[in-house]
Amino acid sequence: MLKVKKAGILCAGDDEFAPFLSQIDECKVSEKAMLKFYEGKIGGVDVVVLFSGVGKVNAAIAAELLIEVYGVDAVINAGCAGGMDSRLHIFDTVISTEIAYHDVAEDILTEFHPWMESIYFQADSRLLELSREAISKLKMKDKVFWGRMVTGEAFIVDEDRQRIMDIYAPLTVDMETAAIAHVCYVNHIPFIAVRCITDTAEHSGVERFEENCQKASGIARDITAALLEEMKGNGIR
Repeated sequence: MLKVKKAGILCAGDDEFAPFLSQIDECKVSEKAMLKFYEGKIGGVDVVVLFSGVGKVNAAIAAELLIEVYGVDAVINAGCAGGMDSRLHIFDTVISTEIAYHDVAEDILTEFHPWMESIYFQADSRLLELSREAISKLKMKDKVFWGRMVTGEAFIVDEDRQRIMDIYAPLTVDMETAAIAHVCYVNHIPFIAVRCITDTAEHSGVERFEENCQKASGIARDITAALLEEMKGNGIR
């Protein structure tokens, strides 16, 4: 059974974090490892919110601190992503069911610590159920997808896209989610990611990401807040 007293909300960049800031009640700020942690409540749920900086190592540092220092017992990764599946359009949102690295040799995870049965980190099943309930109430069914995400240490350009699709067939790609899921896995902490699409194969490039990040981040924030509301309504707080 899922029991969450305090949720961590982890964003990659400051633009992805910004929509959350005005939503945090009773906010207090502390610093660890050159990161600022914002503790308070969103919709009556105890939260710790921050942005980690871009990349897997930054994200992993932030996730471990959320768990070990701030005592969160669930982590939500919220922000933006690149769309890989042709069904996705800009400002659609993907909620993770499973997550993998696209730039790590598979046997690193299965033959060595943490000795996984597969390369995929699974999102928490109860959080997935609650996310579906949240989306049904937001009436965003046609704009939200559930599925696989992959993570790697690069912004994806055309020559990499087909290789990733052939091997992993993900809905999205980003630079942090698998690292956060990895930290949650080894700590036995429930995890889910909410990523809104800023760029696709048809509308690609760093400049496209930057152009759409603010609006996409607001959408990810709204869905995350709705998920927190479902957690509260189901006695998970």
